[in-house]
Amino acid sequence: MDPEQYALMARVERDHWWYAGMRRLTAALLADPPGEGSPWRILDAGCGTGGTTAWLRRYGSVVGVDLAAEAAPFWRERGLTTIARGSVSALPFAADCFDLVTCFDVLYHQQVADEAPALAEFWRVLRPGGLLLLRVPAYNWLQGAHDAAVHTRRRYTRPELEAAVRAAGFTVVAATYGNCFLFPLAAAKRLSERWLGESQAEMMVPMAPINALFAGALGLESRLIARWSLPAGLSVFVLGRKPVHAESMPAARVAPRLAIAS
Repeated sequence: MDPEQYALMARVERDHWWYAGMRRLTAALLADPPGEGSPWRILDAGCGTGGTTAWLRRYGSVVGVDLAAEAAPFWRERGLTTIARGSVSALPFAADCFDLVTCFDVLYHQQVADEAPALAEFWRVLRPGGLLLLRVPAYNWLQGAHDAAVHTRRRYTRPELEAAVRAAGFTVVAATYGNCFLFPLAAAKRLSERWLGESQAEMMVPMAPINALFAGALGLESRLIARWSLPAGLSVFVLGRKPVHAESMPAARVAPRLAIAS
């Protein structure tokens, strides 16, 4: 991402309706724990400035990993001490050591040239029966100014992300779009940039009533996705499970071991 995007993210991710709403959707999808009563061992892969990493601590012990040096100062501000510098395509962790891997808005970046090596790494570090929760932005035709600022490689459809998860060996537990109710407004905004000029206004926290209204819309979605998959939206979520009796990944599907940044 452009360096200034990290400071912007850190400034708004606690209060902005989108971040609050994404956390509620995440909680709805994680209603069924992967373990038997004990705290989860969680990896937040591509943790950015650490806002979601800190939020995930309600589920157990959390380790974060991110390649960006620009994100590191914000980890300390949030009191996060278990975060490593590294790539999602070459994770610096042993095999079978996490109950849950989350990867939110990472696989679509230009820095991730292909999602397959990262998915192979998520498989490797998850214990059998462990869960993988992915979120990526939806629909290539929605690319706009924010995509340019965060170095978007591509956006996904739900079938595309499901296919990638299955190809990596996971069983798909749930798959849905998110941010469905506000999708028409957001799509109109993104498309209007082609005529009215580029803007990242959606990254600003709006006035309190609007912020609460939009967060409420995502809160309602969080109740729905416990039973149904939403038909469209700005984000795609896929929850996968590593089979309990999973064998080792074939050599051809294991990510190459890359140098970890220091």
